[in-house]
Amino acid sequence: MSLQSTQATMEIINAMPRVNVKRELEDIARERRDTKKKSRLCPYLDTINRHMLDFDFEKLCSVSLSRINVYACLVCGKYFQGRGPNTHAYTHSVSDAHHVYLNLQTLRFYCLPDNYEIIDSSLNDIIFVVNPTFSQDYIANKVTQSKVSRAYDRTLYLPGIVGLNNIKANDYCNVVLQALSNITPLRNYFLDPNNYSHIHHPPGSQGLAMFPLITRFGELVRKLWNPRNFKAHVSPHEMLQAVVSCSKKRFQFTVQGDAIQILSWMLNSMHLGLKTPKRRTTIINRCFRGTMNISSQKILPVEIDDSERRRLSQTEEYQPRVEESPFLYLTCDLPQPPLFKDEKKENIIPQVSLYVLLSKFDGKSGKEYQTYKESILKKFQLTGLPPYLILYHKRFTKNTFYVEKNPTIVNFPVKNIDLTEYLTEEVKSKHPEPVYDLVANIVHDGEPESGTYRCHILHKGTGKWYELQDLHVKEIEPQMLTLTESYIQIYEMQNSVVKTHDGKKIS
Repeated sequence: MSLQSTQATMEIINAMPRVNVKRELEDIARERRDTKKKSRLCPYLDTINRHMLDFDFEKLCSVSLSRINVYACLVCGKYFQGRGPNTHAYTHSVSDAHHVYLNLQTLRFYCLPDNYEIIDSSLNDIIFVVNPTFSQDYIANKVTQSKVSRAYDRTLYLPGIVGLNNIKANDYCNVVLQALSNITPLRNYFLDPNNYSHIHHPPGSQGLAMFPLITRFGELVRKLWNPRNFKAHVSPHEMLQAVVSCSKKRFQFTVQGDAIQILSWMLNSMHLGLKTPKRRTTIINRCFRGTMNISSQKILPVEIDDSERRRLSQTEEYQPRVEESPFLYLTCDLPQPPLFKDEKKENIIPQVSLYVLLSKFDGKSGKEYQTYKESILKKFQLTGLPPYLILYHKRFTKNTFYVEKNPTIVNFPVKNIDLTEYLTEEVKSKHPEPVYDLVANIVHDGEPESGTYRCHILHKGTGKWYELQDLHVKEIEPQMLTLTESYIQIYEMQNSVVKTHDGKKIS
């Protein structure tokens, strides 16, 4: 064989793999185009029933109860595990002829049993319902707009003013969730998952145990403020599951609870979940944390003589002590209701002004606190005001036998509450105009054990007040707020500014 023919043969041999590789690449590209073409021409997209879709409940398989690799059937709305042969989703697709499925973790659509991915822009509304996402511009400028949205079932709703399902006895939790989701800086913070999704806690820490509460609350806030919901209400099922788990079953949604207890627990727990060694302060503290001076002095026993009284008054034990204490809410003590009926033999409904209740914090009025062995006189005065002030009216007193409710009506102004006289002189210079407006009002109706909760929310976009009681939402005149048995109130400081950990303004 000549040298030229040998070189030609080697060239042919060297060229063969390149041709094969090129052919393989062309085949792969053709398959992708065919798959994409096939997916865009999926014949089962018209079988999707958006009326049946509900993504508010726990993401677990309805057959195996597994949380791993769960798919939602977009025809009947049920959840099934897996996609391959012999899985629950595959079996369901064959037996019931339901072909379109959504992976609830990756948010990708598939057709079963053919097992190809569906790529179609008409399905983006489903993704937005499962995981609403908002741009920074929308959060800053458009989230509080007064535009009414229309759900898929043709009902109208106002984003943010949306009813919550009462599964059994979780209305005490619903009113707290509604109130917190309408606090502007808190809402804006949780509308963007990037603010808290990167937070990491060491194994075994309290923050790690409370972090599921953070993610579930963020999901709930985004769903409440979603302008493209399929329904005009939201179920807090996953949020309540996180509450039960993180509180170690202290709070249940099958047993009625106390709204102030779950509010206090949620604020402290979310603070723990957001706090890291590098970030000591959180959005919770920046919104609600204030400080006060507490002056304590032991009261001399009544039965001692004058000489012993003078001797004890000189001891260090009976000298007044002043300490600064932080607070997330202020407890207002209601006056005792009258024991007797009036001349018409009717029960008297007592009333008290909010300013009378706030006089507890002027640094002059003292209140006696008794223990089993001593009595202490305490005086309170505010030294730091939060942007959002929570007032708790103590209506329930528990004795040995039963819980008693105080029905006293609190008369309060809805706007322009001035707290100047309750501040120290140093703080008055820092807060020249500490004026607050009411933004949320939680009410308890009925008996202590069997009563119900409802809340009043101010919608910033429309400037109107709305009453929310589970799924029921209606507009209410602000003059009607003072006629209710207010239990928890949230006031917003005028011209307040709340900053994030990096100094950005979010209010």
